[in-house]
Amino acid sequence: MAMKLAGKLKNLLSLEALSRQQLLSLLDDAERFARPPGAPPARGRDLHGRTVANLFFEASTRTRASFELAARRLGADVLTLDIATSSRNKGETDIDTLHTLAAMGASIFIVRSGVAGLPARLARELNEHCGLINAGEAELAHPTQGLLDVMTIRRHKPGVESLRVAIVGDIAHSRVARSAVRGLLLLGIEELRLVGPESFLPDAGEMPGVTLTNDLQEGLAGADVVMALRIQRERMAAADMPDTGEYFQRFGLSEDKLAVAAPDAIVMHPGPMNRGVEIDSALADGPRSVIREQVANGVAVRMALLATIAQTLDAHTQQGAP
Repeated sequence: MAMKLAGKLKNLLSLEALSRQQLLSLLDDAERFARPPGAPPARGRDLHGRTVANLFFEASTRTRASFELAARRLGADVLTLDIATSSRNKGETDIDTLHTLAAMGASIFIVRSGVAGLPARLARELNEHCGLINAGEAELAHPTQGLLDVMTIRRHKPGVESLRVAIVGDIAHSRVARSAVRGLLLLGIEELRLVGPESFLPDAGEMPGVTLTNDLQEGLAGADVVMALRIQRERMAAADMPDTGEYFQRFGLSEDKLAVAAPDAIVMHPGPMNRGVEIDSALADGPRSVIREQVANGVAVRMALLATIAQTLDAHTQQGAP
């Protein structure tokens, strides 16, 4: 959910509570921070005087680095806690860690966790002067990834109402897929197809408004956007893991398999990529690919979100001032 203060965004836990207008507003805000490749990065003072605390209880490269860059480019002090050497190993609870950092002046918390419900539980502990962003939660949600994926699609395919999008791979265990599905349906795309082996697809009815198929050619036929997903090995039993060679033959993306997609189809992947498993290197690095652009857009989206939350907190502080 997204928690709001006086009608403004304070915490972002998932995309479920965002309206279409709120989604579009965040995407429009992100555009002001986007820059072409090679250009100096956008900067601002939206977070000047604030401290952003990154609490990553799971490994991350793209999300953690982009949140750090986004906060610093907006003028924040940034604290990234090394969970492996923190007092958590001495028995301190996550809530006590949160309160400790808040007492030191941190006001926006970025939380990634493999424990379902932890971001919401921590958000409930925060007072009205602090905000929280979910940076990835178990298999449930990854809202900023959903935002950057939708931003990338909208930049290349502005007529979203007529788009056909195929997401291929491990949908059932993917927080990325859940947030992308929510964002795309909120935009109002024409058709969303989820493609993968039976064990990788969600239960029928779990994601209304989508088409499920085990047939890759059927899923890719005429698609304007194709997104590959990583096999979430850390979230499944060893017995459920497919043979990687067989998986690539059936569901791995390649130029040959994309022959049935729209001629101008773009190819996406949230990373990290397993080349030769879910996507062929020639396709990942080829002219259809917008994978590196997704990474760049992630910084812009996170800058927009941090700035929006800071505005909410600033407004509350001004309202409460004597």
